[in-house]
Amino acid sequence: MKTLVLSLAALLIASPALAGQAVSLRSDTTDADGRVTLGELFDGAGAASDMVIATRAGPTVVLDAAQVQITARRAGLDWSNPNGVRRIIVRAGSGSGGDGALAGASRGNVEVLAYARSMATGDIVQPEDLIWVKAAASPSDAPRDADALIGMTAKRALRQGSAASLRDVSTPLVIKAGDIVAVTYEDAGVALTLQGKAMAAGAVGDSLMVQNTASKKIIETVVTGPGSTAVGPQAMRLKASRNSLRYAAR
Repeated sequence: MKTLVLSLAALLIASPALAGQAVSLRSDTTDADGRVTLGELFDGAGAASDMVIATRAGPTVVLDAAQVQITARRAGLDWSNPNGVRRIIVRAGSGSGGDGALAGASRGNVEVLAYARSMATGDIVQPEDLIWVKAAASPSDAPRDADALIGMTAKRALRQGSAASLRDVSTPLVIKAGDIVAVTYEDAGVALTLQGKAMAAGAVGDSLMVQNTASKKIIETVVTGPGSTAVGPQAMRLKASRNSLRYAAR
C-alpha cells in the first residue's frame, strides 16, 4: 500500500512536466543565419530555443504548422495554435542578407506576397513559390494569405519578385476541350445523366458548353469535377456560389 501511495505521488509531481511548456508563436518569424530554431518561432521556448527544426536556402521558407507543432511537442513545448495557423513563413532577418534578385522588392512599407521564382502559364503555385516582401504598395486584389494562391494555376507568365494578386491565378482546369464528360441533372430525388463532348476547357465552377454526343445539341453546363458537369438546380447553385466568392474577393 505504501508503495502504491508513493507511486501516485510521483506521478502527480511529474504531471506538470509531461504537459509541456506553453509557448506562443512570434508575430514576426525571422531567422538570422538560415537555420530556423524553435526560439525564433516561439516566445518562451526556454532550453529548447536553440533546437534547429528547418533550414532556409532562399529569402523565406514555408513550414507546415502541424509538423512544427509535433516537433515542438517532442522538445517539451506546448503550442496550442489557437488561431488555426496552417503554414508558418519564416523570412531572413535584417542582418542575414537575402536574395539579390529580390532585393529591390524588399524595400518599402507594405508587406505583400511575391513570387520566389518566375512561373510559366499553367504552373501550379507551391508553398515554396511564395515569399513575403516589403513593397511601396500592394495590388488592389493582393491575397492576405498564401493559402489563397497555393494549389492554383498561373494564368500567365509570372516574374520572380513581382507582387502576387488574385487575378494572376485560376482554379486548375479539370476538363480539356474535346473530353467526353458526364452531364448530370439532379432535382427532388430525380437524377439523369448523359454523355457529351466538352467544347472548351474548364475548371470547377466554370460555365462550359457541352455537345450531346447523341443529339449533337449544345447545352450550357457547369463543371463540377474531373470529367463531370451539371445542369439544372445544381448548376445554378454552383454558379451563384462562385459569383458570390468573386464579389467578396474584389
